[in-house]
Amino acid sequence: MSAKRLLGLLFAGALTVGSVAAADIIVKEHPPKAVVETRGHAPGKGYVWVPGYHRWDGSHYVWQKGRWDQPPRAHSHWVPAKWVHRHDGYLFVEGHWS
Repeated sequence: MSAKRLLGLLFAGALTVGSVAAADIIVKEHPPKAVVETRGHAPGKGYVWVPGYHRWDGSHYVWQKGRWDQPPRAHSHWVPAKWVHRHDGYLFVEGHWS
């Protein structure tokens, strides 16, 4: 197999894996209300609270606990995960640094 062909196959495989990982999660069932969590003290200067959220495990919602985290760069802020109502159910939008 030529190096050019092998490189093409590897690139196509990477695109396929990226497409699978980026698939939308749509759930018909309304997500439960958020759990009120106790944060405690930050483990150090510069830490930001990343709130918990309900994730879908394939058959029901499971609470993913919040955590303290350090921003990846100065002036970053956390955009929390959320469930967005659509005509076909609820779409999960992952939290991220912005």
